Amino acid sequence: MQRIYLKGIHKDFYREIELIASLFFEEVKVTDSLAEPVDAVLQFSIKEANPASVTVLLSEPSGEQTWQAFHQQEIQETDVKAYRKRLKKLISYTVLQVFQQATGIIQSWGILTGVRPTKLLHSMLLKGSKATEAAQVLQREYLLQPEKIEILQEIIERQLTMLPDLYSLDREVSLYIGIPFCPTKCAYCTFPAYAIQGRNGSVEEFLAGLHEEIAAIGNWLKERNLPVTTIYYGGGTPTSISATQMDALFTQMKRYIPTYNQVREITVEAGRPDTLEPEKLALLKQWQIGRISINPQSFKEETLKLIGRHHTVRETLEKYQLAREMGISNINMDLIIGLPNESMEEFQNSLEVIQELKPESLTVHTLSFKRGSIMTQNKEKYRVAKRDEIEEMVRMARVWAKQAGYVPYYLYRQKNILGNQENVGYAFPGQESLYNIIIMEEKQTIIGLGCGAVSKMVAPQTGKIKRWPNPKEPQAYINTYQQHIHGKLQTLDEMFGFSILA
Repeated sequence: MQRIYLKGIHKDFYREIELIASLFFEEVKVTDSLAEPVDAVLQFSIKEANPASVTVLLSEPSGEQTWQAFHQQEIQETDVKAYRKRLKKLISYTVLQVFQQATGIIQSWGILTGVRPTKLLHSMLLKGSKATEAAQVLQREYLLQPEKIEILQEIIERQLTMLPDLYSLDREVSLYIGIPFCPTKCAYCTFPAYAIQGRNGSVEEFLAGLHEEIAAIGNWLKERNLPVTTIYYGGGTPTSISATQMDALFTQMKRYIPTYNQVREITVEAGRPDTLEPEKLALLKQWQIGRISINPQSFKEETLKLIGRHHTVRETLEKYQLAREMGISNINMDLIIGLPNESMEEFQNSLEVIQELKPESLTVHTLSFKRGSIMTQNKEKYRVAKRDEIEEMVRMARVWAKQAGYVPYYLYRQKNILGNQENVGYAFPGQESLYNIIIMEEKQTIIGLGCGAVSKMVAPQTGKIKRWPNPKEPQAYINTYQQHIHGKLQTLDEMFGFSILA
C-alpha cells in the first residue's frame, strides 16, 4: 500500500488523485493525516482565475528527491458544476505528469480511468468535431498516446459501418439473459457463476422464474410496440443447462418476444467447451442462433488447470471442430493476456493456434484482478507478467490481428487491469457482434433477465442512464424475481416516458 500525503487541495479532489496514482501503484491511499508513515507527499498550488493553473510538487517524505509539474488551461464554463469538472481534469493531468516523471512510466491511456474510452470519442463526433480535431484533443487534453487514439478511431469507424443507426436505436431495446451456472468457477471470475453440479433443484426453480420474467418483459414490449435489436445469452455459461432446458428457454423467448424473427443478432455464450455436446450444438443450429462463443482463454494445459477450467486444450479444439461440422458459422473465441505463469512465448503460441482455427471474432482480454475473485484473494499463488510484458503482448495481439485480417470493433477497460491496458474485440469485417457494440456505447436500453443480469435503461433523447440489477445468487433470484419484475417495468415506463398502462 502506497500512502500519499496531500497538501494544499480540497477533499473534493481526492478521488481523482487516487485514481491517477493507482495507475502507477498496485494499492494507493491518499490522506491528509501524518498519524501513520507516508511514502510520498503531493503539494498543490491551484489558481482558479482564467487561465486556471495547477502546480504539483511530488517529494519523498525525507525531501531528498522532488519532481514538479505545472499545467494551465482556459476554462470557459461558468456553471459551477461544469467548472469543477474541468478543474478536476486539469488536476488529473498535472498529477499524471508528475508521476510519469517520478516513475518513468508513460500511461498510454493518459488521464482516462473509465471503462469506455470509445464513448468519449463518440461524444466528440456527435458534437460536430472532425476526426482530426478529436484526435488532437485526446492527445493534448487527455494525454493519450498515438496508438490508443488510432485504435479508438478504427473502432468508431467499424461500429458505425456495422450499425449506421447506432445513434438512433433508443426506441428499440436489446435483451440480456443471465444463466448463472458453470461446470466450475474460474479463478479470475466474479460473474454470477455457480457450479451446476448438485444444484439441479435450484436450476429448475431458477428457470421457472426466468420463464415468468420473459413473459412479463415480452408482454411489456408488445404493449409498448418496442422492437428488439439483439439478444445475448450470457452468465455463467448458458450451455451448462440441459438441451431440454435450453429448448424450452428458446421456445419461451420466441413465444413472448415481439418481432423475434426480426432480431438482428442472437448470441449464446458457450464459453466452456466442456458444456458442448452434439445435441446442444444441433439445438443451437435448429434455433438459428447466429453467433456462439467457445472460449479457450489459453492453449496451455497447465494454465487451464491453474485457473480452474476443467477442460483440456484438446477438448476445446474438438468442440470447435464439431461446431463447424454441425454448421455453426459464426464463432467467437477469447484469449486472456497475463494469465498466471504465461509469458509472451505462451501468448504467441495461443495466437498461432487461433490463426489455424480462424474464428470469425477474437476477444483479447487483459487480466484484471477483480475484487472477490479467487485469484485476487490468493495473489501470492499466481505469478503474472510484468507491466512491460503485458504492454508488449497487447501490441503483439494488435499486430497479429491486422496481419490475420481482423479489425478492432469494441474496446473496454476494467479496474485493476494489468499494465493499465484494455480488452479489445477483433473480428473479420462484417462479423462484428452488434450486442457488444451496443452494450459498450450505451446508446440503447438493454433489459437484463435472469440471475445477475443488470438492466441498463437509456432514456430516449436525453441519454440518461439508470441501472436495475437482478439478484446474483440463484436462491435470492428465486425468492424475489416477482418483485424485481414489477419494479423494473415501472422504471422502464418512467425512462421511456410511457404512462402506466392498465
